[in-house]
Amino acid sequence: MKIKNSLKSLRLRHRANRLVRRKGRVYIINKTNPRYKARQG
Repeated sequence: MKIKNSLKSLRLRHRANRLVRRKGRVYIINKTNPRYKARQG
């Protein structure tokens, strides 16, 4: 999982990426390709 300050560019890398907020953190999840998981740090 990548940890980035800004997730906007990471979200655009794949069309299945979804931006999700969980427990005050912002995540990018991708069901079809879990390689693109990311968290905002």
